[in-house]
Amino acid sequence: MTPLGCVFKFNQMVEHSATRLDGIFHALSDATRREMLRRLSQQEHSVSELAAPFQMSLAAASKHIQVLERAGLVRRSVQGRTHRCRLAPGPLSEVQEWLRFYERFWMERLDALDALLQSNPSGPPPPAPKKGKPQ
Repeated sequence: MTPLGCVFKFNQMVEHSATRLDGIFHALSDATRREMLRRLSQQEHSVSELAAPFQMSLAAASKHIQVLERAGLVRRSVQGRTHRCRLAPGPLSEVQEWLRFYERFWMERLDALDALLQSNPSGPPPPAPKKGKPQ
């Protein structure tokens, strides 16, 4: 494979991963969907059971569930006329991995700040006088 081919393949992987993360974050951006996921983490529910606490129609609940399904966070099965939903937590590990990067980023910076503050026990220097009107 040529170097250009490697770059193209890498870019496709990044774009696919970014698109997938976008879908997951979109699904998690709504409080109703987050609550549905929380309830599904405890047990399977039918669409009507998921809709009940929100006083919404089955059609509205189904639309929320479809967003969760597209993100890969929910699996739906049909038993007769009842649609049962269960949590599919796999995509949440991608979110956790993405968040870990920023956790490390900020921990390094906070550790550096702590080290700086520890090395200067007298505290930070006083602020420079402001330019402008004399006091």
